[in-house]
Amino acid sequence: MPNTLEPVSLTVEMPTIMAYARLTDDYNPIHVDRDFAEKTEMKGIIAHGTMSLNLIWQSLRKTLGTAAMKDARLDIRFVRPVREDDVVTGGGVEKEGEPGTYEVWVRNQKDEPVITGTATVQP
Repeated sequence: MPNTLEPVSLTVEMPTIMAYARLTDDYNPIHVDRDFAEKTEMKGIIAHGTMSLNLIWQSLRKTLGTAAMKDARLDIRFVRPVREDDVVTGGGVEKEGEPGTYEVWVRNQKDEPVITGTATVQP
């Protein structure tokens, strides 16, 4: 089993956010209405958290294959919002002495964590 997960990146642009809103039927104005979002404490559009979370799943599948995803489990925490024009990358590293357990993350272009957590797959 590889020690490092292959990174997967996404440039978060408004057309991508809108496509994700259509796919999930999640039109929360914090994601899709610039005027509304600018008046909130977020001070602008933020991307759907699950859109970024998907990068961890993609990284796991890309590295370990689809079969490894059957019983995979994630325990994650959203730590920072993802904004329009961010470039986010998901990946992870296997925990030393714990085969099949990965410290996973999504980071923005400033190398700031936006999601952190643990993934467990069958070794």
